[in-house]
Formats: sequence, structure tokens, C-alpha cells
Amino acid sequence: MPDLVLAIDQGTSSTKCLLVDPSGSIVRTSSAPVPIRYPRPGWVEQDAAEILDSVLAAAAACLQDVPRGAVAAVGFSTQRESAVVWDRRSGLPAGPVLGWQDQRALDICSALRAKGNADLVRGISGLPLDPMFSAAKLRWLLDRAPDAAIGTVDSWLLFALTGAHQIEAGNASRTQLLDVRGGAWSPALLSLFGIPETALPEVTPSSGSLGRIGPRGGVLEGLPVAAVLGDSHAALFAHGAAAEDGVKVTYGTGSSVMRLGVSDSEAVCLTVAWDDRLAMEGNIRSSGATVAWLASLLGVPPEQIGNMASSASSDGVFVVPAFGGLAAPWWDDTAVGLISGLTLGTGPAQLARAAVESIGHQVADVVDAMGGASRLLADGGASANDTLMQIQADLAGVPVRRARAANLSALGAAFMAGGFRPPLSYDDFDPRPIDPAVRRAWRDAVARARTPQQGS
Repeated sequence: MPDLVLAIDQGTSSTKCLLVDPSGSIVRTSSAPVPIRYPRPGWVEQDAAEILDSVLAAAAACLQDVPRGAVAAVGFSTQRESAVVWDRRSGLPAGPVLGWQDQRALDICSALRAKGNADLVRGISGLPLDPMFSAAKLRWLLDRAPDAAIGTVDSWLLFALTGAHQIEAGNASRTQLLDVRGGAWSPALLSLFGIPETALPEVTPSSGSLGRIGPRGGVLEGLPVAAVLGDSHAALFAHGAAAEDGVKVTYGTGSSVMRLGVSDSEAVCLTVAWDDRLAMEGNIRSSGATVAWLASLLGVPPEQIGNMASSASSDGVFVVPAFGGLAAPWWDDTAVGLISGLTLGTGPAQLARAAVESIGHQVADVVDAMGGASRLLADGGASANDTLMQIQADLAGVPVRRARAANLSALGAAFMAGGFRPPLSYDDFDPRPIDPAVRRAWRDAVARARTPQQGS
């Protein structure tokens, strides 16, 4: 009997494929890049056809010489909030993919907020009125392609590969159009954003019989899709039993801080983790992106920033990476990036340390907004940096358990699709005492980065 599962992790910059067996061992991996374009300040675009091509290329490489009968199912982990439009008849993209970082729909959100709709949006969707989420981006796209079918990246891939117009519940909960507690599209939110329900996909569970891949899938043809998850949700699922009482932090371009359960705090989001299971989440717009920005500024490879930070002190320097505003727990889309505490003695090493510390401070802010934690479960590319993990433990004041396995988003999709959930192994980082004035100084820097009305 076939027992391998192909996990397809479609991320912002690349698509990764993992062939996984029931023990959780990775049999084979592959990847394909996805271009990102920045046509104007604040605009972040991708091409839906290029995203699909990357999936097909990565899958073909991963399944090369693998007997067709050896693969039981496919599981998808996808980037979230990015908005996609396509022509139903031709199956071709009808506009650019607006990435989760894209800010062009800011005016749409601002107009709705000015009319007093923020509380309505938050109350139904569980999300703050913010251009990071899909609804305003979809409205912008429909203004230019009014007859298009719409969805998120998982919707586009499922349509292209299986012919079904559907969206997984967790991804649907990130659109800002779903009644998060009811699990269905909200008539009030559809009316508010001007989105016709006929353009939207059907909301489906995260696992089960989600379609069979057709001829457009190349080497994937005939394989059943057994699971679809948003990338952050998939990483949480991969942590297994540890996720029941831990706070998961995925360190990537941005960071996702997520825990199972419900919170009434407006500092964090309410979202669908998978199927009908709810979770709270705080999204950080710039974490790894901060390191990449500083590396580009200094003309060094990104990994050198981590090396510089490991042996330096920030010496009172703080980097507040509000390149496109601040997300959780502040939700201030008018905040501006700021470096404070500069002196004539400040050099590249101090800036590197401050940039890495900014990641830990932001995560600690979200954890505080969630009411604290007994431990953090770390994963994602930047979690490989021991310096960051120790900084995180120190600033949050709780142990950090770093998953030794990489690619947890892909593994979570494989585990759900395959119906297995093997335990993970971890590296532990215990917190060391810090001067409370450090956290107070960070919050002062954040206040200066924010608008006078919101940062005072």
C-alpha cells in the first residue's frame, strides 16, 4: 500500500516540496523560486501563473523516479491573505496576486474605518480592519476585473489543479469576509466590502476528500488532495501535543505568534486554526525582513547580521521595523520605521544586534497581549539562529523550545494529509534575567514610531 505523502509548501518567495513517510522522516525535498515584484512603494505583487509553475516544477523534481503508486496523497501549506483573481472560463489570471504585505488597499480600509465600521469587522471576522487581510485587496482587484473568480493562494491552486472553486477554512478566516465563529461567509462583511458571494469559493474543511488533481497537474495527475492549511496553521499542527498548551512562533519574513483557544483581546486576531478549531494569533510584519533590509543596507549577506549580533551589545539602540506600519499588538498602519539611541559610537554590530532584538521584542509584545505563556514553540528559518532564540527567551521571560526539524509548515500539511502525527524533538533555551528597563525603553521607541494620537 502507498504510504508516502507529498507536502507542497507554497510560500512567499518559493515553493518547497517534501516527500514524507509515516514516521515523519523526509524522504526527498525540492524547491522552486517565485518572483516578487515591487512596482510602487507599498505594492507587493506576484504572478498567479508563476506560482502555479513553481508548484509544478518543485513537484516534478521531488517525484522524479518515484513510483506513482508510492504516493498516497498530497497536502498543501500555503501563504495566506494574498489575493488572487482569475477568469473562470479560461482559467487564466485576471490580475496580479496582491501579496500579504501589499498596502495598496490602505485607502479602502481607511474609508471604512472613518465610517465607523472597524468594530463590525472585528466583531464578525475576528480581525482588525487592516490592508494585510484579503478583503480590501480583493475589492481593489474586482474594481479592475469585475467578473473574475476570487480567492487566496490555496483557492487558486485548488482551482487550477482540481477544477473546484474552494477555500480551506483557516485560509478563509484570513480573508476578513468569514464569520469566524459561524464558519461561513458573512453577508454583512460581503456587503461592506462590496464582494459578491458568487465570486467567492466554497469554504471546505482542512482535511478529507478535497479533490483529485487533473491533467494540468503534470506528475501530480490522479493524486488526491487530502489536506490544505495556511502555513502558520500547518506549523502549529506539526507541533502536535505540545501545541495544546504552548504558544507557537514561526519566524519568517514576518512572524506568526499563535496559540489554540479564544481571546477577547483586540491586540490579537481570532482565526480558524483548522477545521472548526479556533486560535488566537498575532502577526508581525517584519522580522526576517528586518535582517534582510539591514544586510542590504550594509552590503553583507543576511547570515552575517546574525554573526555580528551574536558577539555585540545593542548599547541602547532600538530598531522599530515599521516599514509598512505595525501589526500586532498595535495595529497601527501609519507607524513609521525608526532607529533610536544612536551615538557617535554606534556601528554596524550595534545595529545588527538591535535588528535581531527587534524580532524578540515584537514577539514578546504579542505574547504579553495574549496573557503570557509558559513556553514558546519556535520554528521557521530564523529560529536556526541560537542568538535569536536566547534573546527571545530572555525578552519573553519564558523557555523557548526550538523544533529541530525544519520546514514545519510542510510537515504539518503532510501529517494532516497522511493521518499521522509523529512527535518532534526540540532544543531548549532557558530565559536569563534582564533589566526591566530594556523592555520599557523598547516600548518608548515603539511609541515614537507611531502616530502622535496612537503612540502617546
